[in-house]
Amino acid sequence: MVTYDALVPVIRRLAIEAGEKIMEIYNSDDFDVKAKSDDSPVTAADEAADALISDGLRAAFPDMLLVTEEQADSHGIQGETFLIVDPLDGTKEFVHRRGDFTVNIALVENGVPTRGVVYAPAKQRMFFTLADGRTVEETGPFDPETMGETRPIGVSTPDNGALMVVASKSHRDQATDDYIGKYAVKDMTSAGSSLKFCLVATGEADLYPRLGRTMEWDTAAGHAVLNGAGGKVVRFDDLSPLTYGKAGYANPFFIAYAPGVELKEG
Repeated sequence: MVTYDALVPVIRRLAIEAGEKIMEIYNSDDFDVKAKSDDSPVTAADEAADALISDGLRAAFPDMLLVTEEQADSHGIQGETFLIVDPLDGTKEFVHRRGDFTVNIALVENGVPTRGVVYAPAKQRMFFTLADGRTVEETGPFDPETMGETRPIGVSTPDNGALMVVASKSHRDQATDDYIGKYAVKDMTSAGSSLKFCLVATGEADLYPRLGRTMEWDTAAGHAVLNGAGGKVVRFDDLSPLTYGKAGYANPFFIAYAPGVELKEG
């Protein structure tokens, strides 16, 4: 079994190194965008980051099951404990040069994301769980080998008469707006990729509902970050905890929130 003390420095380093690779391509004059079998976009940055992270994880933890978005042959394997990777979440944000894209690496144990890292290289923000499970935000300079200054983060104490809500930038729809309309909302913000979990984790938002298709690699690292900051993620249909290791790795609709938010039924 992998220890948390061994895992955390490795996933932090690989996220930063993958971020550097992604930014080289992002800042180039041009890059190719291809369509995958489900018509979602994939770029050279997705593929380069995936290769770097996968090689690094397999070298460090050869006995661990690894599931990654870009390797379809990993999607048919299941286990109770596994590493799960989305090397570039928010490819649409990347393609449109909006900056809201992230590198995501997480450890799932018995259906629960227990440790993870979310790195937004264009935004220069990085969130990860320490070995003891607490979540911090590193403020730079993002040296792969040496951890920089960190600050502990935690969810808000929400005011149900004036909630801060974050929703998807690229996947907003009427059903989401209708659900948000059930709450007393003070302010509404949009963000791409797994950054939405991180905004709840830091207290910049109280509630993130997702009424759309996601896969476990999209959410596991952000979920781990939010768990370590005191937040929760539940299924939209019955408000039971969102679990991982499901057949096919597809998620149901879900709600991420700071405890104290009075959740509404869908």
